[in-house]
Amino acid sequence: MRLVSVNIGHPREVIYKGKTVTTGIFKERVEGRIRLRTLNLDGDRQADLSVHGGLSKAAYGYPIEHYEYWREQLPGVDLPWGMFGENFTMEGLREDSVNIGDRFRIGSAEVMVTEPRLPCYKLAAKFGRDDIIKRFLHSGCTGFYFAVMQEGEVGTGDGIELVSRDEHNITVADITRLYVREKDDVGTLRRAVQVTALPQSWRVYFGKRIEKLVK
Repeated sequence: MRLVSVNIGHPREVIYKGKTVTTGIFKERVEGRIRLRTLNLDGDRQADLSVHGGLSKAAYGYPIEHYEYWREQLPGVDLPWGMFGENFTMEGLREDSVNIGDRFRIGSAEVMVTEPRLPCYKLAAKFGRDDIIKRFLHSGCTGFYFAVMQEGEVGTGDGIELVSRDEHNITVADITRLYVREKDDVGTLRRAVQVTALPQSWRVYFGKRIEKLVK
């Protein structure tokens, strides 16, 4: 497992459906070592802190393996590393094999997986197509967010070392499947709400789902 690319960017204004919106989804690859802090990477910023950034979303990682899928789905579209707004383009970590709550060491930093990425209209603004939101979510190729457990420096080429696995064994893919309701799995929902690494908003949402299902 390794870090293929580190990508950062500042918010910029773009025109989407005739309106000006500000987004931090545009990321560019950077060389050298960068400090990963509690809320973000040095030199990286988010535009709307109500839905992006914060303790549970300090950095966004996306598997390099998904790029081949998207090259097939979106022929002719240029897909440089960072195209999906990720800070870390990673090799060897996929949603179906990574648990919420798993901890990894990258460079001198330690991070914890917190939740899958849910696409918003700004992904559509970047790609210039509305269908990308639904396609992204239902593909399962969501990537996932990290909380920073220990600040440190990271850089392209760093190995990604598993520090610990969360005992509940709820994968990132499980959370996405529960969200899109491929099936109402009460057992998995109950396990998910026990994962303290999963942000409270998710656990409250799943808790309400459980209440409706068991009535």
